Amino acid sequence: MNKSLSALIMLSLSAIMAAAQEGRATWIWYPGDFEVWLSNQMQNKRTERGAFFPPFWRQDGHYVLIDFHKEFDLVAGEEVELYAEGQYNVKLNGKLLEGYPKKIHVPAGRHKLNLKVHAQDRVPAIYVKGRTIVSDSTWLVTYEDKEWIDETGKASDQSGTMWLNAASWHFDQPSTPPSSFRLATEPHPAQTIERADGNGLLVDFGRETFGFARLHGVSGTGRISLYYGESKEEALATGTCETLDRITVDNVTDKDTVLELSKAFRFIWIEPEGGVQIDSVSMLYEYLPTVQRGSFRSSDTLLNRIWDVAKYTMELTTREFFIDGIKRDRWIWSGDAYQSYLMNYYLNFDLPSVKRTMLALRGKDPVTSHINTIMDYSFYWFISIFDYYQYTGDKQFVSLIYPKMQQLMDFCLDRRNNDGFMEGLPGDWVFIDWAEGLSKQGAVSFEQLLFCRSLEAMQLCAGIIGDGPGAERYGQLAAEMKEKVFTTYWDMDRNAFLHSLVDGELVDHVTRYANMFAIFFGYLDELQKQSVKNGVLLNENVPAITTPYMRFYELEALCTLGEHKYVLEEIRDYWGGMLRLGATSFWEEYDPGKQGVAHYSMYGRPFGKSLCHSWGASPIYLLGRYFLGVKPVKPGYAEYQVEPSLGDLEWMEGTVPTPNGDIRLYIDRKQIRIQAEGGSGKLILHSRTKPEAQGLTVTPLGGDRYELEIPVGSIHQVSYR
Repeated sequence: MNKSLSALIMLSLSAIMAAAQEGRATWIWYPGDFEVWLSNQMQNKRTERGAFFPPFWRQDGHYVLIDFHKEFDLVAGEEVELYAEGQYNVKLNGKLLEGYPKKIHVPAGRHKLNLKVHAQDRVPAIYVKGRTIVSDSTWLVTYEDKEWIDETGKASDQSGTMWLNAASWHFDQPSTPPSSFRLATEPHPAQTIERADGNGLLVDFGRETFGFARLHGVSGTGRISLYYGESKEEALATGTCETLDRITVDNVTDKDTVLELSKAFRFIWIEPEGGVQIDSVSMLYEYLPTVQRGSFRSSDTLLNRIWDVAKYTMELTTREFFIDGIKRDRWIWSGDAYQSYLMNYYLNFDLPSVKRTMLALRGKDPVTSHINTIMDYSFYWFISIFDYYQYTGDKQFVSLIYPKMQQLMDFCLDRRNNDGFMEGLPGDWVFIDWAEGLSKQGAVSFEQLLFCRSLEAMQLCAGIIGDGPGAERYGQLAAEMKEKVFTTYWDMDRNAFLHSLVDGELVDHVTRYANMFAIFFGYLDELQKQSVKNGVLLNENVPAITTPYMRFYELEALCTLGEHKYVLEEIRDYWGGMLRLGATSFWEEYDPGKQGVAHYSMYGRPFGKSLCHSWGASPIYLLGRYFLGVKPVKPGYAEYQVEPSLGDLEWMEGTVPTPNGDIRLYIDRKQIRIQAEGGSGKLILHSRTKPEAQGLTVTPLGGDRYELEIPVGSIHQVSYR
């Protein structure tokens, strides 16, 4: 990226990351630094049987020295309070003020206020509050001010410095700086406590949960061991359960103890030793407060239950960031997060969590490996920004993150093989999916499709921020890659993509991955779609998918093809199968062919599987996007479309959140009721006769399809057959 374009991007940013309201002070910092710092705090809390278990990819740090400044025109002088996270100095109109001022007087007139802050253990941040002088995201920040003093005592003009608008979130009081952030907690009782083996306690909280165990009425001297389990079997398997705690007590009487680290569990087996007594056990449930805006109900009680458990799974995995699973990793994985973003758009529409997660995943320059070291996870990161813009219309965030996209894309382009394809190199993990016997050798067609879509995301974002040459370049690269993928991998006899190219030779093997993604990416014509549907997706001879992770995409492809009844049966069978086994949140992997405790095993460990995994919540997205049928047509739902499909349901109703308010729907076999709070919408429906809707224009689209415009405000009722 050339320097002038970079400067244009940086200087055009405003109100980034939940900008503060006019006239209201808030804590501010360098964009992305709080996310990097907070992700380090969270991701280094993982333990395995009490041992510290950090992430295995590079962990970046925040910039430790930041310069903040803003210019003000004051009609009258005012007193200004100053707060900082770290060691700081203050300059007014370039003059350094004495000491560490907590309050300064700024006279009437035009002035420039600078604060420079240094902190290693937390993110350098400031809070400035006067009558009109307040810290907010209109302040400019840099980690490299290039300021120097010449022999005459004159300061440099800082012409080489890139300034960005400051970032903020919701830290709006001087007493709550960013470093004080903690998730919320609330007390939850145990559902049952059984005493066994003398003094031992088996505690059941009724469903999967997350938080801090609390021991009440602890007395005596000795040791207490706590063995956590997402299942009863895991909690009782003291030698193989994934997480545990041990605490020592010394001559205490009726003491309450809260364990230091939060854990995931449903059951806890507690073994007091050495004469220690415990009266009872409860927990502090730990969570990120969010507002649920999306909803779904239907004539199918099983489907309703599946939606509710998916919602709870999302609640548990929406924390400081969107994480994978609450028991084992508790890390930010780009592939998991990508699905969480989509589910979030139909549940909470919590955009700060999306942006925090994207920034944390990307980290700092220079780029030395793929995100999470996984090739496909870098591509999901690009595609997630493409989708984010469609759902939100947030050009400011695209402007912030575009330079980071360029650096990562340059890294990817440099790793193409001699044929121009992406192939795993030393240090790369080609993941695709957890599937036994799945080859990941050579240039896999699935990776090339994700790469093509990533280049399209680059083209879109370049256009948004005004990088014309970049948009042209990325558009050309995307078109070339798409043509190469079809020329190389599409088998004219099978009418499907083959799986991989190894040492220049196509492997005569068809898998579902590239084929189903090509459908909802819009890369196939109608004949190709139908051949893939029948020859791949509905073909039992093609290896089946056993993870909710890829079932998400398989069912999305089938919804795109209009197979809504089939998809409902698959949801009932697959997610309902987990419920029939007692699941209270959805799992990392589910193979209906397994029996008994084998369902809990993974990674060669008897309880290695996560029983609460973010990608298990995909029915939220599928039901909102393809059954209620709501999607943005133009960025930020400026225009949107509603094309509901009942499948085999008698009725359904729900709410879909948008940046302009909620869209509410009720659909049965004879009528549709719809209400929208904003945006310009069109209702698309299938009817044997022309629908009737008072006050609405009905436009035939051909066949049995009709289109109706959706006015904002009141509830509109449409009758159809």
